Formats: sequence, C-alpha cells, structure tokens
Amino acid sequence: MAVDVPIDVAVPLPRRSRQARICWGDRVVTVGGDAPVRVQSMTNTDTSDTIGTAIQVKELAQAGSELVRITVNTPEAAQAVPHVREQLDRMGIDVPLIGDFHYNGHRLLSDYPDCARALSKYRINPGNVGKGDKHDRQFGQMIEIAMRWNKAVRIGVNWGSLDQELLASLMDANSRRTPPWDAKPVMYEALIASAVESARFAESIGMNGNQILLSCKVSGVQDLVSVYRALAKRCDYALHLGLTEAGMGTKGTVASSAALGILLQEGIGDTIRVSLTPQPGESRNQEVVIASEILQALGLRSFVPSVTACPGCGRTTSTTFQVLTQQIDNFLREQMPVWREQYPGVETLKVAVMGCIVNGPGESKHADIGISLPGTGEAPAAPVFIDGEKRLTLRGEHIAQEFQVIVENYIRNRFGAAELEN
Repeated sequence: MAVDVPIDVAVPLPRRSRQARICWGDRVVTVGGDAPVRVQSMTNTDTSDTIGTAIQVKELAQAGSELVRITVNTPEAAQAVPHVREQLDRMGIDVPLIGDFHYNGHRLLSDYPDCARALSKYRINPGNVGKGDKHDRQFGQMIEIAMRWNKAVRIGVNWGSLDQELLASLMDANSRRTPPWDAKPVMYEALIASAVESARFAESIGMNGNQILLSCKVSGVQDLVSVYRALAKRCDYALHLGLTEAGMGTKGTVASSAALGILLQEGIGDTIRVSLTPQPGESRNQEVVIASEILQALGLRSFVPSVTACPGCGRTTSTTFQVLTQQIDNFLREQMPVWREQYPGVETLKVAVMGCIVNGPGESKHADIGISLPGTGEAPAAPVFIDGEKRLTLRGEHIAQEFQVIVENYIRNRFGAAELEN
C-alpha cells in the first residue's frame, strides 16, 4: 500500500574537512573541502632505480592515480627523486610525487634539498621520527623543511608502528580509570591522539593547517570505521583513508570496499588508497582500478564508462555475452588515457551488455547504449538501444565487432561534439 511520504534517496553525506593544497612548481592539486575524493597509490620499485620508478609512476597515473607515493629511505633514493621528477616531466606525466619517510626523513630532507624541492608532499609517521627528546626535534625539523619549500605533509599514524611512549602513557592513565577501558579503545585513542597532537604541534611551529593531512591506518574494517568516525569528530584536517595491509586478491578488495564504502557514505575521507598485495604477476595498477571503482560505485566520481551486465543463468548457457562484456570493458579502459583528453565527459557513459530478453531490453533502455543478446532458445537477434530507443538489430557471427564500432561512433558523435564546443 502506498504511503504519502517518499522514500529517501540515498546520497553520500557532504565532507566536512578543510581543503589542503599540494604544490609542485606552478601546479596545484587540492584535497579536501569541495575537491573530489582523490585516488592515490604507491610504487613498489626501488626508488634509486630512476627509470623503473618513473615508468611505474607513469603506469599508475595513467590508470587513474592522482597522487603517487614513492619510498625515500636511503641517500641513493633521495638523490634519485629529482631525476624521477624530471623523467616524468619529460614524459608529460603531470602527477604529484609524495615522499614516504620513516626513521631518517629529517636527515634525508636536510642533506638532499633537491629531493625536498622535487617532492610535492611528505608523509611523516610520528611513530618513527625518533624517541624521547629526539622525537619533537626531528619531527619539527621535517615540518620546517616542508614550510621552507611550501610542501604539504601527511601525518600518517599506523597501528603497526605507533608511538610506544604515547601508548604507554595512555595505558597508564587508563589503569587509573574506574572502570578502565578495554585495550582496543585505548589503542584507538593513541592513534587519534598521535595524529591530532602532531598536527597541532606542526601548526604551533608555524605550518598552515591547510597543508596538513591526517591518516590513522589499521588493518581491520570495524577498527577503521571506529577510528575515522572519532577522528573526523576531533578535527577538520583533510583525511587520507584506507586500510593498511588490506591483503591480497578478493580479501583485500572486499575489506577495502566495505570499510571505505561505509566511511565515504558518511562524508569521511578526502583521498583514498587501496593497499593491495599484488598477486604474482599482477599489475600494481589493480589497486588504482579498485579505488576508482569504489568511488564510482558510490556515485562520488566517474572515471571510466560503466558497463552493466547480467550474471547469467540457465537462460544464458552461451558465453557470448560474457565475452562481449569483457571485450567492451577492456576496450573502454584501454582507451581512457586518450579519451580523457579527447572526449571530455566520456567517463559518465553507461553501457549495457545483457544476455537474454528478460531484463535485457529494460537495462539497455536505461543505459546510454546497450545491447540485448539472445539467450538460450531465443531468436538469434540482438537489438541495440541508443539513448533509450531501439535503433537497430544485429545478427550473425560478428555481433561483438559490430557493437564495438557502434559504441565508438556513439562516443565520437556525443562527446566529440562537447570537445568542439569547448
């Protein structure tokens, strides 16, 4: 029975963070505020291998990574950083480089100013910047260098390398509570306190809060949700979101999708990374694809045309629709590095490749362009729908090739016109 109150339409809540500016040369990428949620990734090359690192950065950027982090852990790596930047500029890869520092970042940034200048942002782990009286001095040294070169910083806390002195202090204070908290909430508090207090210390030195991002990385889905909900209430810094050590394959994909999906829907998170362990022989780009798909599935961003396809059933014993779906999806992704510039807006395209007459025509009408392939026992005909209307029917052995040409022509006619108008 119908009711008078309409059902709410689910939309992600607006983000509440301030905007951070990541600069290199005269170029700027914004994170937080009203900027889109950014996708980022990290290389797994030895940074001292300048060419190998530049090639992987290029591949990640072309896959959709808008920021790329590289390890800077040795003098050789620090010396290589400006050459990596130069190589990327020669290749026309306009992506900011983030330096990942642990233990010796204060020395490397001081000893290799060309490295400090070439990077766009520094990742500082407050649990790994020195112990005792060295902690504030070495952390402060890195902040001062960031200010000198006008660089943003991510203060990135990780529960695998948490400041043990801070944790011990909080555990000691907890023992005097009546009743004391369980150990896990104390761990959460240590993560958040480390991040927020470090950020406030950086501001007390003179750093602009709009150049500070925070992260509190954990590897459990519910832990991440708990920590970031609390972190978002305690500050308005831009937040880097992601599970640390998410895992391999479906485990890492599902865990990251679950955790990030919950938080992004609540308006928490300004830049994300899916920290996948690559399967043997798998491209590093896979984590970028998954991060992009999470944002696209939530309706927050569009990166590549979406392909709707049915899962198959007893009506679709032929694999024709599976093969065509894979071909179209691969084709669209492969073309995006060129199409992104050539056909503005093409990433919003919706394509449907359906396997039988049950939902095929309806889904095809909802898409910009769709095809309903014949299922088991159906007439060997494949109607094609364009902008909600049936335009033609394909038959024969070359349906896949003919449909791909139709998709190409549609993109050229629709989005090429948008390019001409600009």
